[in-house]
Amino acid sequence: MYFEDVIGDNAVLIAIAVFLIVAVFLGVRIVPQSEKHVVERFGRLHAVLGPGINFIVPFLDRVAHRVSVLERMLPASRQDAITADNVLVQVETSVFYRIVEPEKTVYRIRDVDGAIATTVAGIVRAEIGKMELDAVQSNRSSLIGTIQASLADMVDDWGIEVTRVEILDVNLDEATRAAMLQQLNAERARRAQVTEAEGRKRAVELAADGELYAAEQQAKARRITAEAEAYATEVIAEAIAKNGIEAAQYQVALKQVEALAEVGKGAGKQTVLLPAAALDAFKDAFGLLKGRG
Repeated sequence: MYFEDVIGDNAVLIAIAVFLIVAVFLGVRIVPQSEKHVVERFGRLHAVLGPGINFIVPFLDRVAHRVSVLERMLPASRQDAITADNVLVQVETSVFYRIVEPEKTVYRIRDVDGAIATTVAGIVRAEIGKMELDAVQSNRSSLIGTIQASLADMVDDWGIEVTRVEILDVNLDEATRAAMLQQLNAERARRAQVTEAEGRKRAVELAADGELYAAEQQAKARRITAEAEAYATEVIAEAIAKNGIEAAQYQVALKQVEALAEVGKGAGKQTVLLPAAALDAFKDAFGLLKGRG
């Protein structure tokens, strides 16, 4: 009885204490670093709570949405598109994004992933339709930048930031692949023929250069020989001018003696018949040498 009397007398105080505890429990909100909480008052947007300790009005405000602000990745998706040169390609893309303004995201869009995937598909088809197949294959980086910029503009009203867009693969149908392979083989064959022709041309040029060099060397040798003969003729002419006809006869006799000596150097045993003129040449040569002595 005593306990019940005490409870009865202090029921109001106990009720007030319980009310205060519940109010504090409902009014204090601790938000994790990776989240933002959207608070509604009487069903309307009132505030967005950031990380840390936050206070709201109990029984009037309520946390309607807990939104993660971590970066998210859409599952890889494939879109069919037709290039400017009428080639059907299948583009596989992946998108990374994060929610930066949850008050826009929760009240303006229901299915975020589906909306972004649909938007990406439309942008990819539109951009690839402006490009030829070769440009799609060789300019992936510029295509990725264009897709990311266009997507960022469209999802800005949803409070979403697009952090990265990736083109994982560009697939072609079998007929297009076979045609491209045939074209690639033809291009390789053409390059091989061009390389071979350039090699033959270079060989001809080198051979011509070699012949030209040999001709130049022969011309130089002939010029040197001519200069030597001219010098010898000049010396002989000076000798004739100084010593008269005897110098000329001496040179003629000396040449005849040298010619007979060359004939005698032949291989094997041989007999050299000397005509009388040759003997006279020897006698004239020795006579001239004796006269000079």
